[in-house]
Amino acid sequence: MLRKLLIVCTALTLLIPPLSVAAGQAKHHKNVAQIQPKHSQQKVAKLNKAKPVKLSKSKSVKLVKASKAANLAHVRPESKARATKVSMRSVGRRLVVINSHIRNSQPVVKKVALTQDVFNQAMDSGGVLRLASSKALIINQQTGETLYAKNVDLPTPIASVTKLMTAMVVLDAALSMDENITISDADVDWLKNTSSRVHVGTQLSRFELLQLALMSSENRAASALGRNYPGGITAFVSAMNNKAKLLGMTRTRFVDSSGLDSSNISTAEDLVKMVNAAHRYNVIKQITTTASYQVPLLGYSHPVEFHNTNALVRNSDWTIGISKTGFINEAGRCLVMQAQIDGKPFIIVLLDSVGKYTRIADAQRIRKWIESNHSVG
Repeated sequence: MLRKLLIVCTALTLLIPPLSVAAGQAKHHKNVAQIQPKHSQQKVAKLNKAKPVKLSKSKSVKLVKASKAANLAHVRPESKARATKVSMRSVGRRLVVINSHIRNSQPVVKKVALTQDVFNQAMDSGGVLRLASSKALIINQQTGETLYAKNVDLPTPIASVTKLMTAMVVLDAALSMDENITISDADVDWLKNTSSRVHVGTQLSRFELLQLALMSSENRAASALGRNYPGGITAFVSAMNNKAKLLGMTRTRFVDSSGLDSSNISTAEDLVKMVNAAHRYNVIKQITTTASYQVPLLGYSHPVEFHNTNALVRNSDWTIGISKTGFINEAGRCLVMQAQIDGKPFIIVLLDSVGKYTRIADAQRIRKWIESNHSVG
């Protein structure tokens, strides 16, 4: 009897936890119930009511393994999601850094074309000048000596370089430079659809139109100059071609006064002759080397400022006597100049350059090359 009573007491001791432990568990379950969602609170309440179950060792091991597997199955998607977020953040940061690097590097690339290092690379190991323009010619204006020639006899569209011939024909006609001319619909560019600040109906003097056409390559101004020539645009274009023949420009043809039509063609050799002839006109020299010019225009409350399309005229390192740029897709970037380099006059023709800054960089290379070869010319 005593033995049976001892067994019952021992069983009760194992089944009923100590009071302090029970109180702690109750407090723990209460706290858990407070922070869990409603459906979790119901599960916790059921667990609190459940009776303790005595498990065998084998069942305990199986339950622990099952619990671990359940926990892993529950945690893995969340961990994957967290890892994916971190990975995406990392990729995003890399993309931001790459994009930032590209954006920050673009201005540097533009500046590199004008740095001293690039000028020093103008010559190869043999001292030969390297230019990016597809066609180029450098002539000593005083001696006629050719310093550099590249594809000089290939006819090519010349874009707004055409306007140098336009200016010579206008000046040769000895027309009144004070006469007011009205911009009309006939002067609007329907071929390339280029824009203009010179609105239809604007009245400007012939000199002002010549200023805008030569300095800032204003197409409507050039068109109006040709249209208001005695005999109209047809007679004007004919006069342009006659002037070209007179100058010995045998591979040159003009079809309009602006250069927008790609049928305006010439060669580097012919353009040297045209630049040399235009350099004799003081008005052309004055206008093409002016950095900026203000003119009152229809539709604007204040005079509108126009800038020279050749940035080199604003560079104090250059002494430029005449200058004209040109661009249409068919012609590429073009630049013709007369300039003093190392105390000598040179005519520079650069045609079909790719890239907005290539022709300017080529001109800088040429100046550096000439200055480093004092015996030339």
